[in-house]
Amino acid sequence: MAAPPVQQSHPDDLVRELAGPPGWDLLPTAEPLQLVGPTGEQVGSQLRLPADDVLLDLHRRMVLGRRFDAQATALTRQGRLAVYPSSRGQEACQVTAATVLRPQDWLFPTYRDSVAVVTRGVDPLETLTQFRGDWHTGFDPYAHRVAPQCTPLATNTLHAVGLAHAARLQGQDTVALVLLGDGATSEGDTAEALTCAGVWRAPVVFLVQNNGYAISVPLAKQTAAPSLAHKGVGHGVPGVLVDGNDAAALHAVLTAAVARAAAGGGPTLVEARTYRMEAHTNADDATRYRSAEEVAAWRDRDPITRLECLLTDRGLLDAPAREALSAEAEQLAALVREGTTQEAEADPLALFDHVYAEPTAQLRAQRQLLAEELAAPAGDDR
Repeated sequence: MAAPPVQQSHPDDLVRELAGPPGWDLLPTAEPLQLVGPTGEQVGSQLRLPADDVLLDLHRRMVLGRRFDAQATALTRQGRLAVYPSSRGQEACQVTAATVLRPQDWLFPTYRDSVAVVTRGVDPLETLTQFRGDWHTGFDPYAHRVAPQCTPLATNTLHAVGLAHAARLQGQDTVALVLLGDGATSEGDTAEALTCAGVWRAPVVFLVQNNGYAISVPLAKQTAAPSLAHKGVGHGVPGVLVDGNDAAALHAVLTAAVARAAAGGGPTLVEARTYRMEAHTNADDATRYRSAEEVAAWRDRDPITRLECLLTDRGLLDAPAREALSAEAEQLAALVREGTTQEAEADPLALFDHVYAEPTAQLRAQRQLLAEELAAPAGDDR
């Protein structure tokens, strides 16, 4: 059967499509927006399918991201990493969040968003630095405009709004995209961030990765709202509900949201319904709060398989291309393995770095004292 013709999307068109008539755009659709069904079939939608090269790039980045994630999970089990929160199953959210941003934009990730950080261009080994128990953030946030991965729930929402608002006051063309989970939407910080973003019309995109659980607490015990996207209405922020395992739909929605923010249209709250296939972290036993049947049902909606089926049906992806991509993913995994088997050399004096832009006199004195103790000959107990 011949594949339907591909409709090319353009950000301006998508902005108009998502904006809708006045009063309509605050409310999300009843069902998640979708472009590609669970078995790879193209479905009717108000969105338009991204261009072929974009779809191929999304697929490649998801494959690489999953291999990186699997390697990091294995290193945790081997004791090479102290902890690693896997995002397996959420690759569509991770990859699209990073790829829709322009070079001047900022990404505000959480502890689960390492694949998004790597996709944005941060070195994979630097990304894993904090999970080895080394530096809190192993990369330069300014180099790729990626904020440190946030562990406290929802605090990064306020950081994103503050940065985006300040940038606009300074006349800069900058959009901030902040990642958060469904549990973070129950935090007061998120409500405050949405309020400020709505009032200031700050150029921010809130991407909620709704994977159904706040660690072990199911969504039904967190909210009675029709959807998390509905939470934007009370703050004057448009809400969009999208299939979080459909990379094509997510790319279309987030591209429009970023373009809308950059054009002065204000913030957007996007809820992406997805699923975390692994446990919350290596310290969690997910079998205590969810069934094998539930996990299996979501495995059938895998974001990579879904897009791969579409690309194969369209003649855009064949066996040699898949083999080449698999080899590239293994090279990435090997780089991560080799890099993390080398012990980090800790510098005790680094304890005093980056505490303040200008160290206090007390800190300088303490640093000098420690330097003298480290330089003292062995056995010198001064």
